[in-house]
Order: sequence, then C-alpha cells, then structure tokens
Amino acid sequence: MSDDDVQSGGVDFHCHLDLYPDLQAAIAKAEAARIFTLTVTTTPKAWPRNHELTRGTRYVRAALGLHPQLVAERAGELALWEYHLRETRYVGEVGLDAGPRFYKSLDTQKQVFRTVLERCAEAGGKILTVHSVRSVPMVLDMIECHLPRNRGVVVLHWFTGSKAEARRAVALGCYFSINTEMTRSERGRALIAELPMDRLLTETDGPFTQIDGRPTEPADSRLAVEAIARVRNLTTDAIDKAVRTNLQTLLR
Repeated sequence: MSDDDVQSGGVDFHCHLDLYPDLQAAIAKAEAARIFTLTVTTTPKAWPRNHELTRGTRYVRAALGLHPQLVAERAGELALWEYHLRETRYVGEVGLDAGPRFYKSLDTQKQVFRTVLERCAEAGGKILTVHSVRSVPMVLDMIECHLPRNRGVVVLHWFTGSKAEARRAVALGCYFSINTEMTRSERGRALIAELPMDRLLTETDGPFTQIDGRPTEPADSRLAVEAIARVRNLTTDAIDKAVRTNLQTLLR
C-alpha cells in the first residue's frame, strides 16, 4: 500500500467482516469507501476464505487469529494457525480474556497466546491486534517476555486498562485502536485524553458495535475520529491526519 493510499481514506484497524451477512460485499464496500480495513478472524479455519478474498484488494487486509474467547473449543487449531502464519503480516484477533465467562480457559489461553507471540517474534515484522479484557497486566507481561520491540508491533484493541497500564504499553511500543464505545465513559475519555497522539488508530469492531440500530462498518470509523477530537479538544482534521500518519509509520 502506497502513502497516497493511506492518505486517501479512513482507518478501521479492527473489524470482523466475515461476521457480516456477505463477506465479499462487505469487503467491496470498504474498498469503495477507501478505508484501510483490518478484518480479523477468530479461528484459523476462517483464514483461507478471508485471505483469498483480500489478496487483490487495495485497502482491506485480513488478519490470522485465534480468539481467546474461543480457545476452550479451538485450541486444537493452534497448529493450523502456525501453518498459515507465513501467509500474512497481520495477526488477530488474539490475546487473553479473563472475564467470568472465559476465566476457566485462562491457562490454555496463556499457552496459546505465548505460542502466538513466540512464533511472531521468530518470523519478525508481524502486526498484532490484541484483545485484553480484564487481563491487561498479563497481556503486557507476555508481550514484554515473548515479543521484543524489534520483532513485531502490538495494537491494543478496545483497551480498557488503567492510565498506568497504558503508559507501560506505550513503553513496550504498543499502539491503541479506539472506537466510539470507548468514549462513552468518563474513565474511557480520561484514558484517551492521555494517550500519545503518535500511537492512536481508529477501529469499529463491527458488527459488535452499532450505530442507529445497525452494525457499524468500516466507513463508520470517521465517528471514532470525531469522538477522539471531542475528547482531546482538537479538530477532526488533526485527528484524521494523526491516525493516517500513525498507520503509515506502523506499516513501514
């Protein structure tokens, strides 16, 4: 992707296009809107079709994932994830989820996430979009131990950690992809206000977020730009420019 392409549209660095009714149509819509879109997968078995449909796209990229919420049933697909890793620069959705519904599988999640980080470190140059629900300290510990800064970059998706944890993540080289839901709480707004401008990206996490009663889509990432601008008391142009510049830096 050229610098001109990055500068021509918005950024949705985390969405699930294969969970919309028509994956091919969702990809085409993001392409037409000229939104740099990272469509994540939740299981390695979903990877081949996502990969095939995004091979010739200009703006849409697919990421290879094994979602922590599915690890209890899908840990056996880890070898398949490892097999496909050479086919992509982008990894996700991966990470940890220590929420009450998924806590029972946390030990297995850690084993899977450690393997993901180690394989990415061995390969080098990977960009990971990482889930960290109720598990930020563990996620950061594992990144620090298993993915050196010169071997890959982590983008923390829908980050809900503390300001201190955010500062630690910044020190580890992480970026943050921000959606509108994150700006709805005072805590979320206070966090976003303090994140370094040069680490901000935008996301929708569609179809898991909604706008006007419908699932969000990549073009709605502009709403995250507007929300960040309000929180930081800056113009939407300033945030838009920062996000695009950050994407360029990340992709280099």
